[in-house]
Amino acid sequence: MKLGCCYYPEHWAEDIWAEDAMRMAEMGLTLVRIGEFAWSRIEPEPGRYDWGWLDRAIDTLAQAGLQVILGTPTATPPKWLVDTMPDMVAIDEQGRPRGFGSRRHYCFSHPGYRAECARIVAALAERYGQHPAIVMWQTDNEYGCHDTVLSFSDAAAAAFRVWLEARYGTAEALNAAWGNVFWSMEYRSFSEVDPPNLTVAEANPAHWLDYRRFASDQVVSFNLAQAAILRSAAPGKDITHNFMGFFTEFDHHDLGRDIDVAMWDSYPLGFLEQFWFSVDEKRAYLRQGHPDIAAFHHDLYRGCSKGRWGVMEQQPGPVNWARFNPAPLPGMVALWTLEAAAHGAELTSYFRWRQAPFAQEQMHAGLLRPDRTDAEAVNEVRAAANVLADIGAQATAQAKVALVFSYDAAWVCSIQPQGQSFRYLELVFEWYSALRTRGLDVDIVAPEADLTGYQLVLIPSLPILPEGIVEKVASLTCPVLLGPRSGSKTSNFSIPDGLAPGDLKSVIALTVTRVESLRDGVSEPGDGWLVTRWREDVQSHFVPEFADAAKRGVVYASGTVRYCAIWPDRALLRLLIELMAGETDLLLLDLPEGIRVRNSASHSFTFNYTNDAVFVPHIGKTLVSANWHIAPRDC
Repeated sequence: MKLGCCYYPEHWAEDIWAEDAMRMAEMGLTLVRIGEFAWSRIEPEPGRYDWGWLDRAIDTLAQAGLQVILGTPTATPPKWLVDTMPDMVAIDEQGRPRGFGSRRHYCFSHPGYRAECARIVAALAERYGQHPAIVMWQTDNEYGCHDTVLSFSDAAAAAFRVWLEARYGTAEALNAAWGNVFWSMEYRSFSEVDPPNLTVAEANPAHWLDYRRFASDQVVSFNLAQAAILRSAAPGKDITHNFMGFFTEFDHHDLGRDIDVAMWDSYPLGFLEQFWFSVDEKRAYLRQGHPDIAAFHHDLYRGCSKGRWGVMEQQPGPVNWARFNPAPLPGMVALWTLEAAAHGAELTSYFRWRQAPFAQEQMHAGLLRPDRTDAEAVNEVRAAANVLADIGAQATAQAKVALVFSYDAAWVCSIQPQGQSFRYLELVFEWYSALRTRGLDVDIVAPEADLTGYQLVLIPSLPILPEGIVEKVASLTCPVLLGPRSGSKTSNFSIPDGLAPGDLKSVIALTVTRVESLRDGVSEPGDGWLVTRWREDVQSHFVPEFADAAKRGVVYASGTVRYCAIWPDRALLRLLIELMAGETDLLLLDLPEGIRVRNSASHSFTFNYTNDAVFVPHIGKTLVSANWHIAPRDC
């Protein structure tokens, strides 16, 4: 795995660039990302390009032996461009423009802005497409950051109508698909359809789902337009995009088909603070991050781009954007780096090289402080580089366990949660974490993925069943666990004929007759586990494999397929994993709290996310650490 950093030469005096490059190389870095926010410096005014500084920056890095990832600057259109076409900005759900003064101030659907993006990308590609120092291109930056996938602009509304006509053909077909007879919501033509915001009560969920699908398709086509230009002008150079953490606003599987390497931006402490984790977890892992946050995304994004992936932005210190921003404990930056290698990353790149002393991110740490002195993470980067040199490249093979992840499912559960605490991402994460606490490596895959060869398949929730998924499940001979709400909606967001789980009844004969959600703090007891958040009443000729204390069925089994009719807590998930693993030759480990393992093709890695030394037994292969007391924040 290579190491790199994100560098902004336009932020610094040119007379320190060579020193920066020399220090990067001395630290063990080999790749540097630049340019993704530099449109105003590349093109200070319409049609006038200033290539000189960027030429010199790339040459300076190359002279130090560094390779370059060049970003297209379309995440930050300059003020002169916004003033030329002020309607290019996105409109939020409340009808307010997302104006100039930060970043991502554009609507994916605006044809004029798309044309300007094609122009600037083509200019960059023409100048640097054959430059030997540039080995990879990054399109834009963090698509959708700051809630910018969904725009409700006039341009988005016009594009949505075109998208609907291509999907349905006639307004009558759309009305039938959406059930628009309800509340007299019928349309006479596609020109009458608006985006689903600013309605008096909630908009039709089918309307929302199609808008989410449309918006995702707009992101994908926006990216594809740039990728096509780059492939033409820079053949043989890899193309990437940097995805984000716990983000489902567009379908990353769709976009991943058009890039070579899926990158993501890893901020474990910020994500712990910002998302659903309990107060106890936030205290216990305050300075480490939950032990499954980074790994979850490593495995998710490995499944989004043909197995090639990396970390484009790795947190090296406190961030600036979470509610609270603690510093990592000593050792964590090295641990996060080596954990990425264990999962097969091609790159870990630190954000950023030097902390900016100005503007919005001046409180975001870098590898260097604003005064050019080394920050705390530098020695850890050097240590990680030494370990990586010792162990060599880490290849990963197909894991024995597959976890199916669906962006469509995330949208369905968000549009109609039916319970405030039913969060699809959290459900999937809990299932993933339950597998990891038993020492299992996991592939997170799309519903369309080939599931043959796995010894265990988990589908936490799949409300809409993609074409072929039922036949795929039926063909598997390994244990399969289906989660709540699976098969509960048609592709048009209606309850299926015959009720849930829809066509899955052919692999497990049961019917969900009623669902209910339970408020926080309410639980119903089982045998060592609890029913919380969500439960379904099931009719079936099968005797429940698990039932609660009131004899209400919770888990049903038919052959190798199981259906879990509740939001399973951690205790029940543990029991189910033990039961299913016992039907295979999977080896389960009883790992201590905060310990995780990961196997590459050549090594077994053990990671300690706790504050204490922990004894972990030998688990096979060449060991990075085993049969000893692993120091805290070590691997």
